[in-house]
Amino acid sequence: MSERYKIPLSVLVVIHTPALDVLLIKRADALEFWQSVTGSKDNVAEDFRGTAAREVREETGIDCAPGTALHAGLVDWHLENVYDIYPGWQHRYAPGVTRNTEHVFGLQVPADTPVTLNPREHTASQWLPWREAADRCYSPSNAEAILLLPEMIGVKFAP
Repeated sequence: MSERYKIPLSVLVVIHTPALDVLLIKRADALEFWQSVTGSKDNVAEDFRGTAAREVREETGIDCAPGTALHAGLVDWHLENVYDIYPGWQHRYAPGVTRNTEHVFGLQVPADTPVTLNPREHTASQWLPWREAADRCYSPSNAEAILLLPEMIGVKFAP
């Protein structure tokens, strides 16, 4: 039997409204693990933008593929995080693979965008103001990406 391992190249997609409310989803396989949309490439040739659109649709039901109204809101932030794979998920990767490279995107959606979770992957969702969302994230790289949201979309805040 041949095993299919995850490719250690993934995306993180910070889904947000114009008012900077951020969608967080709760993982089904980890207690209190709130996160943005994440997921690995299906194959090495898949481009990161395609991976991002696919993962957003699979995990939230939000369609931002080319030709959709939301496609223009999917923005490559040109950021990458390299991190150690959590020991609990190490078995999903080929032997010897210990680090993952994550490419970061933002996706702006209208405030009333419905979310339909894949129950095998996520059990709950919530929209939170960006600072609260960053505080709620389990993953430090996810929290850091959310804290960059105002800068990435050009919103200025008074000191």
